[in-house]
Amino acid sequence: MVLERIKQYLDYKNISISAFEKSIGMSNASFRKSLKRKGAIGSDKIENILRVYSDLSPAWLFSGKGDMIVNESYQLNSGKDSSDNKDEFTAEPLPLDGYYKKSIPLIPLNEDGGTLLEKIKAESNCERYIIPAFDDADFLFTVRGTSMLPAFRPGDIIACKNVPLKNLFFQWNNIYVMDTSQGILVKRVKPGKDKKHVLIVSEDDAYDPFELSCSNIHSLALVVGIIRSMI
Repeated sequence: MVLERIKQYLDYKNISISAFEKSIGMSNASFRKSLKRKGAIGSDKIENILRVYSDLSPAWLFSGKGDMIVNESYQLNSGKDSSDNKDEFTAEPLPLDGYYKKSIPLIPLNEDGGTLLEKIKAESNCERYIIPAFDDADFLFTVRGTSMLPAFRPGDIIACKNVPLKNLFFQWNNIYVMDTSQGILVKRVKPGKDKKHVLIVSEDDAYDPFELSCSNIHSLALVVGIIRSMI
């Protein structure tokens, strides 16, 4: 998580938490409390962090990929003296706003409860990934359970695009992630008994279809892609 990687960076740089909080305008002990309860950190604070600690890699901070320190990973050369090397390249870290626009948050499924909508709103503390094939997706989501076999296996990651609830429109027979009064559902959606209901269908025939009132859908996203788990 982002908070844990920030702590890792502080330990590496031998920076105290109190000094870190002061440097980015956080109240005393707020970072420590957020870290302890595995809370979120706002995008404004992350922007301050990357501004103050310019050697911290945004890509590593959000995804854990690559090196933590920018200056240790972004200079490439062919082995010649750098002053004479015309083939030398310097890669600049992606700015925070650029990274946010290109990366997709992986919404965590943990035991702390909360609706999918709440988890999406707290996405600043999520792992983030750049996946060119799914550049129109709004978030990633890890599949649990076996009701959608063989289409989705437990551990598969699905890319999802938010669907506005106002003037609700379904693409029948497609698979959606729904935040409902019954919890988070990943199901195929078909026409219901009337315009106020939809039929929720699992891929596994052992699970019976059921009617769901559209009024019980609190957020909705269309599944637009899948990253298959190899486990």
